[in-house]
Amino acid sequence: MTKILLSEEHIPRQWYNIIPDMPAPLAPAINPRTLKPATPEDMLGIFPMALIEQEVSTRRWINIPDEVRDIYRLWRPSPMYRARRLEAALGTPASIYYKYEGVSPAGSHKPNSAIPQAWYNREAGIRRLATETGAGQWGSSLALACSMFGLECTIYMVKVSCAQKPYRRSMMQLWGATVIPSPSGLTNSGRSILANDPDSPGSLGIAISEAVEDAASHPDTNYALGSVLNHVCLHQTVIGLEAREQMKIAGEYPDVVIACCGGGSNFAGLVFPFLADRASGRDIRCLAVEPTSCPTLTKGVYAFDYGDTAMVAPITMMYTLGHDFVPPGIHAGGLRYHGESPLVSQLYNQGVIEARAYGQNSCFEAALLFARSEGIVPAPESSHAVRAAIDEALLAKEEGKKKTILFGLSGHGQLDMAAYDAYLSGGLEDYDYPSEKVREALERLPKVQL
Repeated sequence: MTKILLSEEHIPRQWYNIIPDMPAPLAPAINPRTLKPATPEDMLGIFPMALIEQEVSTRRWINIPDEVRDIYRLWRPSPMYRARRLEAALGTPASIYYKYEGVSPAGSHKPNSAIPQAWYNREAGIRRLATETGAGQWGSSLALACSMFGLECTIYMVKVSCAQKPYRRSMMQLWGATVIPSPSGLTNSGRSILANDPDSPGSLGIAISEAVEDAASHPDTNYALGSVLNHVCLHQTVIGLEAREQMKIAGEYPDVVIACCGGGSNFAGLVFPFLADRASGRDIRCLAVEPTSCPTLTKGVYAFDYGDTAMVAPITMMYTLGHDFVPPGIHAGGLRYHGESPLVSQLYNQGVIEARAYGQNSCFEAALLFARSEGIVPAPESSHAVRAAIDEALLAKEEGKKKTILFGLSGHGQLDMAAYDAYLSGGLEDYDYPSEKVREALERLPKVQL
């Protein structure tokens, strides 16, 4: 069996909320103005109440609205593949499976959360959504979702990504969104950044500041986030819930589950349902993979930090490189956020999951081998998971052990060919984020006392 498919009847009817199965209670989100625990009322200016309730819910299962599930039918359940040709190329005794989210209309896993976020906002009477995007997967997904529910959409796209990925911008505009390179001169936070650095390449932290400011200053507008927050991770669990059923059909269970990790939504979506099995006593490893140029888990500090550069978004307990972190302009692989999902951060801090960082050349090398074996061009973000899966398969070969590997192929790379061009021409540079910069960032963390 190479391709494992589920029928539409197997689209999950509920999202899985990992919070009841966490090893300890989460630290509360903090209001950046008062430095005290945030209340639901504090967040009503940018989120609808339904999403706020999901953010703090302790219910293990949360129903998926019928209208959201109907739109999921356009691409869900997504396929799982046995990577037999990659196994043969590696000469490994391991079985390699990948869950492929590139079949969505936007070409990534991000619509799994964009669709419900747009639906809940429409139900709350919101007319427009403002958001940020880095590599463009989230921006294109929210543009798609807003077009389906008759909402306007404003996207602040990290300036260097806007230049590197023009077709991502075109896709957002095709679905009716307004795309603004960030930092821009349209917001106070953007103007402040440009005053200090007119040539700023931008960062997700800066773009978040602009989008949050936009939403907070317009009563008909809310903010939407593509990763990090609990409700975003919740929506993505349709990936792992389907994957568990597909592994049953394959007659195997993974020894290790691997996903790339930027803000945490893709990792959470695939891995969290398997962590429910681990909480029930199942022996399984879960590996988060990130770039050495943005090594949030592997080099960051576990502390309270702002979610954005202008310090207007909620403060959360997370692994962070500092809210004013700006990734190098040479970084082509996505996964650019300075922080990590509080849920993923706590799991890593308490040793429930593992983390690994790779340079971008190593990841693109793995992506080429995968493309030449399996035929699919991975999104640069997904190439980190491909790299780790290949290394796990090679380790199984070295040890002469049978191993079952599952990884998330969170999107396709057809709109990211500039990055592949740079790799093929020898123009990509590896960059290790210096530890001293993390130590410097510690001095600028908020002083939160609970």
